[in-house]
Amino acid sequence: NQTYPVNYVAIEDEDEIKAVTDRQGRSARTSFVILDAQSIKNTATAENRGYDGGNKISGIKRHLAVDINGFPQAIHITRANITDRDGAIALVTLNLEQFKLVRTMMVDSGYTGQNFANEISSLTSAKVIVVKRNELHQFSVIPQRWLIERSFSWLENYHRLWRNCERKLNTSLMMVSLAFIRLLLKRY
Repeated sequence: NQTYPVNYVAIEDEDEIKAVTDRQGRSARTSFVILDAQSIKNTATAENRGYDGGNKISGIKRHLAVDINGFPQAIHITRANITDRDGAIALVTLNLEQFKLVRTMMVDSGYTGQNFANEISSLTSAKVIVVKRNELHQFSVIPQRWLIERSFSWLENYHRLWRNCERKLNTSLMMVSLAFIRLLLKRY
C-alpha cells in the first residue's frame, strides 16, 4: 500500500484513452513520451508559490508527460522554484505504472545532465533524448516537441487555467485533469 503526496493524480480515465488508441490500432500505454514543464503565475488568493528565476514568474509549475497525440500520461504540479529536472523525476516516480512500457522520453534542454538521464533510466529503463534549440535564436518548429506545446495551449483555452487561482496544489492538479477529461470527451 503506497501513499502519495496531496498533489498526485493518476490519469485514470484510461477507457477514453484506450478507445482512441484502439481505433488507431495502438496500445493504450505508450512507449514514447514528451516531457516538459510550464510556469504559471499565481493570483493573490493562491497560497502555494515559488519563484522560477529562469522565467521570472512567481507561481506554480505544471509538469506534463504526453504521448504522440498530446494526451497526458502523467501530470504533476509543484511550486515554481522546483527545477524542471527535480519535477520530472518526481512525476516519473509518482507514476511508475504509467511509465512501465516507455522506452524513449523526449525532453528539452532544461533537462540536460547525465544525472537526470541516469535517474530516469534507473526508474523506467527509458532512454532520454534531449532536443536542443537552434543556436541562432531563430524560431523553428522542433519535430515532435510541438506536441507538448500544443497540450499546454489546450490548457490555456480554459480561463481558469490562465493563472493559478487555486489555494492548494491538489486543486490545481484536479483543474488540469478536468480540462483534459473535458477535451477528451469533446473530441471523442
